[in-house]
Amino acid sequence: MAELTMVGAVTMALARAMEDDPRVVLLGEDVGADGGVFRATDGLLARFGRDRVLDTPLAELLISGVCVGLAAQGFRPVGEIQFMGFLYPAFDQLVNHASRLRNRSRGRLSCPMVLRAPMGAGIHAPEHHSESTEAMLAHIPGLRTVIPSSPRRAYGLLLAAIRDPDPVVFLEPSRLYRALREEVADDGQALPLDTCFRLREGRDVTLVAWGAMVKEALAAADDLAAEGVLAEVIDVATLAPLDMDTILASVAKTGRCVIIHEAPLTGGFGAEIAARLAGQGLMSLMAPVERVTAPDVVVPLARLEGHYIPSRTHIEEAARRAVGYA
Repeated sequence: MAELTMVGAVTMALARAMEDDPRVVLLGEDVGADGGVFRATDGLLARFGRDRVLDTPLAELLISGVCVGLAAQGFRPVGEIQFMGFLYPAFDQLVNHASRLRNRSRGRLSCPMVLRAPMGAGIHAPEHHSESTEAMLAHIPGLRTVIPSSPRRAYGLLLAAIRDPDPVVFLEPSRLYRALREEVADDGQALPLDTCFRLREGRDVTLVAWGAMVKEALAAADDLAAEGVLAEVIDVATLAPLDMDTILASVAKTGRCVIIHEAPLTGGFGAEIAARLAGQGLMSLMAPVERVTAPDVVVPLARLEGHYIPSRTHIEEAARRAVGYA
């Protein structure tokens, strides 16, 4: 069993999917000869050839549109958008075509495509390279939004996304690409979509996070445990459709909830989870729901990234407020 980084697990999942299913094709800017901007497709051109690993022009609308067309005709395309900040031209195809194709054709056609994109700050990138606008995607009916938080989950969730009969946007936290290693078996086993993962059991407060914030939430849980506060950690993983049952069950046990995401506060997906907790789990709550997020500002350049990204300290302070609420 190989010990892999997240980017290595993505590469392994893509290779496994292509080996198992000849309908899987890759396309995007520099995914072939250069192996992608983060080298997530490194070596796949040599292994599978130019008919299945396609370098495209610098045109995100084209990448997403070709994915829709290929998917409608029986292929399983995996498109790469180099950074989430470049995803916006692809929204036309995602909103107007990919997410609607099954409904528009009354079930005659489906759209089994995956659009991959790195997301988030923390890698000292220039403007447009550090976005976390997942709430915009989760708002689109018919579109799955999936965000892994570890190498093992990246492998299993990406395989599940490629095999899914409907469109998936697969967002990969760029600062986790090489931040940690895990043993990942190349066994072709997918992990379930539309399911939250309970990563740590607790009794005092529930920490709900996704993407890179899961790592911070786990670190905060370790610190809180030293103070006698046992935090349960939930990795949302699939934002839409949301597995609210797992979150409700956890909050029914702990009575308190802290939601953590890197996106700005206003309109962030954490607000949706908080609203559902108020509507479906109000009687379980013993304290107001806390949200730990980035501020409502444009993602800053490298010097200020440390002030922008929510930290384990912020999470611990919010958890203490929730636990100490009278």
